Amino acid sequence: MTDLLSICVNIAYIGLFTSFVFALIRLIKGPTHADRVLALDLIGFITISFITAHTIRSGQTAFLDIAITLALVAFLGTVAFVTFMKKRLVDPDDKKKGGPWNS
Repeated sequence: MTDLLSICVNIAYIGLFTSFVFALIRLIKGPTHADRVLALDLIGFITISFITAHTIRSGQTAFLDIAITLALVAFLGTVAFVTFMKKRLVDPDDKKKGGPWNS
């Protein structure tokens, strides 16, 4: 690996670690469930980025399969949370009126 690429990967590791720490703080502090789920989703995508940076550094492309699988799981988790929140936020009177959450 060239020196420039090595330096760039090290800078990416530092940035990703910093992002991970801030997302972890948001996960712990909250204050709402949506904040915590968003922070958990962000941690998942930061993990995917760590795996990708490690793949670039090591040259082993087998790790990309893990990153793709983790991305799909994170996406499905986000969709499930949005569906849950959509059902939770529906006002019973809204269904009678044909409100914006009525599907």
